[in-house]
Amino acid sequence: MPSPIHFLLVALGSAGDVHPFVGLGRALKQRGHWVTLVTNPHFESLVAAAGLEFVPIATEEELLAGMRDPDLWHPYKGFAFVARQLMVPCIRELYRVLDERIGSGPTVIAAPGAALGARVLNEKRGVPLATVYLQPVLIRSLIEPPRLPLTWMGPGVPRWFKRLQFWVADKFIDRLLCPELNAFRTELGLPAAHGIMREWWNSPERVIGLFPDWFAPPQADWPANVRLTGFPLWDESDVTAPPPRLEQFLSTGAPPIVFTPGSAMMHAHSFFAEAIEACRILGRRGILLTKYAEQLPARLPADVAHFPWVPFSQVFPRAAAVVHHGGIGTCGQGLAAGAPQLIMAMSHDQPDNAARLERLGVGLEIKPKNFRGPEVARQLRRLIDQPEVTLRCQSLAARMDAKAALQATCTELESLADLTNGCSGAHAA
Repeated sequence: MPSPIHFLLVALGSAGDVHPFVGLGRALKQRGHWVTLVTNPHFESLVAAAGLEFVPIATEEELLAGMRDPDLWHPYKGFAFVARQLMVPCIRELYRVLDERIGSGPTVIAAPGAALGARVLNEKRGVPLATVYLQPVLIRSLIEPPRLPLTWMGPGVPRWFKRLQFWVADKFIDRLLCPELNAFRTELGLPAAHGIMREWWNSPERVIGLFPDWFAPPQADWPANVRLTGFPLWDESDVTAPPPRLEQFLSTGAPPIVFTPGSAMMHAHSFFAEAIEACRILGRRGILLTKYAEQLPARLPADVAHFPWVPFSQVFPRAAAVVHHGGIGTCGQGLAAGAPQLIMAMSHDQPDNAARLERLGVGLEIKPKNFRGPEVARQLRRLIDQPEVTLRCQSLAARMDAKAALQATCTELESLADLTNGCSGAHAA
């Protein structure tokens, strides 16, 4: 067993962004390491239940305020909103909380590219860093580009035009991120950074994709230090008990269709109304998942149940289909369950994830403007009634191995400890 290492894990965003790092932290702890998870106070009880050390960043109210703003889900405004509300404000604070936890023993940081303060610390202090991506959309390629809003990157598009579109995007992104980032870098005696998403925010030591190569085949122009380890699939199922009514509902009828627009979604009134209508048209039962019950009608049909929260691994394997927003964690859980997926992608990585599921033959995308009961029902019939879809779902489910994915990720992170220099390390545990 490798010598104990202090792993500083950084998780920014909603539950879907935090869960993989909690699962990774538990796996690292089981391998004898000391793990600290830096995330929003909203997730403090979850981190404690998982047995990990918790360090807060930002405030719960800031997270909830962001979730309440519809711009978070806008197809074109979404990234700018995240940059201004999440990425830029926490640069200095994240640098500080990480810097304060560096001691004399080996330390490794694992963080998403959006954790800009972690990348600055990696440069300034030489602490080994793994940039961890949950979704392939964040790894740039001109050979097989990810699906991005306001871009034309499909087959047959000349490479020079793809490069031009990325150049324009980089100019926009740098205007959002560079003023505050470079002001802080100047204070630290570091030169100005540019091309933030093009190359700077990727760790020079390791980039880890938490998805398998059959979901996102590696491209020849990806960074040479990219390693794909697979979907971690951690969803609280080992620390959160299912609702008492869940088993009763599941066992008293045909497999339901599960509808979930994402844990951070507070604007899904129409989504749930049309979901109920689709269930009525199909004559099928439904499960609606949301912590924000005010999005639901005052009364639900007898064959439609609402649950505030259910670990997906406890319900997706017993679903006829899953209808969701296209978040990468939900996609992975759907694949593991062998459930066909209908995706109403809105912003961020969701359209790219939906396109990948379609290419794999296990899902279909429906545009938000077309998310109406009759059309949802029609698309669900295409998924549920096609034997080839069922067989493809089963085939891919058999390839999922969350335990192996977590262990492979742990091994990649452990390998970075050898890069620790004299100024990095951990406090004595």
